[in-house]
Amino acid sequence: LCPQLDPENTGFIPVENFTSLVEHHELQLDPSKLDMLFALVQCNEDGQVCYQELIELMSSKRSSSFRRAIANGRRTLQREILLDETGLGLYKRFVRYVAYEILPCETDRRWYFHQNRLCPPPVFIAVVTIIQIIVFMCYGIMLNKWVLQTYPADFMKSPLVYHPGHRAQVWRFFSYMFMHVGLEQLGFNALLQLMIGVPLEMVHGIVRISLLYMAGVLAGSLTVSITDMRAPVVGGSGGVYALCSAHLANVVMNWAGMRCPYKLLRMILALVCMSSEVGRAVWLRFSPPLPSSGPQPSFMAHLSGAVVGISMGLLILRSYEESLQKQCSWWVIVFSFITFLLFAIFWNIFAYELLGVQIPPPP
Repeated sequence: LCPQLDPENTGFIPVENFTSLVEHHELQLDPSKLDMLFALVQCNEDGQVCYQELIELMSSKRSSSFRRAIANGRRTLQREILLDETGLGLYKRFVRYVAYEILPCETDRRWYFHQNRLCPPPVFIAVVTIIQIIVFMCYGIMLNKWVLQTYPADFMKSPLVYHPGHRAQVWRFFSYMFMHVGLEQLGFNALLQLMIGVPLEMVHGIVRISLLYMAGVLAGSLTVSITDMRAPVVGGSGGVYALCSAHLANVVMNWAGMRCPYKLLRMILALVCMSSEVGRAVWLRFSPPLPSSGPQPSFMAHLSGAVVGISMGLLILRSYEESLQKQCSWWVIVFSFITFLLFAIFWNIFAYELLGVQIPPPP
């Protein structure tokens, strides 16, 4: 079609040629894509559209220039807003809900709605949650305890728990996210990561959301090893708080564009729940209800996860369908995280002996 659309090989298609193509050829384009392309053509003072942008549109891709052009306010879409569409099936209604829950721009919402194919499915958050539930049930049955406030020795002997005495076992800096000390902690984390993590993964993909979650988990254990050197760590709160803080920050930064219902009330409830969980963790760390044989797990993983979400996560959620590698701010954040990682590694190797920290013997 290239010679027909662009006979002079300029890389641009005259609007007359494109209109004729739409009228006389059976193109498999959904109405949303046609609306966006016509909006692109109507705004162009020269009456031309970029041939490459046409190809990307037909292949369900968007260049950053196309996205910026649509979003800059000078190009309008002709159809009604996505919320007004009727006759949708259950799955499509859920996809529309996710679009309004996560994305702040109507153009992005409509684009995501029409190109969504549930492939790949949002499996990362679901798999993590299932493993956490299975691990909790196994230890609950083995110990015959479901709400653990004193962390018995058999629980802390798990090879999954992070303990400063076992910090040479590198996997513990990640695996602690599968251990939970009670139904309340597991229920809180599982509920939040499913309610927030699954929609985020549906929109932004498994790679970005798994990166954000695991960065929060790793930052949690490393922060504890630096700031609370005698404390163990259990629970997936670092990853959960990274997801929650990133989403809440994205809502605040795009407050006017967000169309999720009762957004202020929901944000207040989320902040109250997160603050309550941090307060509970602080209380158990310094004033446990019953005497225990060693320090209680630290609460610093919650706070470091939130910091990761606000810094790294906000950029990930802001750049929908835009390559992170092309953004200078992304590389600044990656460099900062790597610097923190290297500092934490050297700290764990040398600081404990240099500072003479008395680590409680591992169970």
